[in-house]
Amino acid sequence: MPAAPKRAAPLAPEARRASIIAATLPLLRRYGANVTTAQIAVAAGVAEGTLFRAFEDKDALITAAVESAFDPTPTEHDLARIDRALPLRDKLIAAVELLQQRVDSVWSLMMILGRTGPPRPDPKRDIKDYHRDDGLRRAVEVLIEPHADELRYEPVQVARFLRMFTFSGTHPRIADGQPLTSAEIVAVILDGSRIRTDIEDIS
Repeated sequence: MPAAPKRAAPLAPEARRASIIAATLPLLRRYGANVTTAQIAVAAGVAEGTLFRAFEDKDALITAAVESAFDPTPTEHDLARIDRALPLRDKLIAAVELLQQRVDSVWSLMMILGRTGPPRPDPKRDIKDYHRDDGLRRAVEVLIEPHADELRYEPVQVARFLRMFTFSGTHPRIADGQPLTSAEIVAVILDGSRIRTDIEDIS
């Protein structure tokens, strides 16, 4: 008689939480805060009671999902995969496209949830957990640094301009409903909008 198949090992608590959050995010984008725990349980492939062993309540689960949407780590990894052999303009266009995807993803979630920003810091957690953009900023700087001799500003400043302009040019309310393309954003950062002349001092 063949042996019965072994049951899959249960996930560790953090892995279980992560899988539930991953299943919750698409539902939040579709239903907003009206999503039910029953819907989440089905999507996560767990019993509804498992949700409440992983999270205190539905609000805690939604908060954790929103926090994960703000997590810059996936974008940092994508930025690190941009081909370093590309010319500066092509590198920056690729970087802006990734940053725009992040802005769009976070903004659409905030819109459907009726929120204006990330969850308020939990007093039980380190405030540094809520300010994790250092890695994202550094990932952009690394793309620019090999081209320092092509620039009028230090790479750290160009990276700052790029991120600020990408956010403002992509956010639908700031961009008046007409978001800029990645190529347009990079053109303004690298080329400016004034006609240059050989006799004009632009330093």
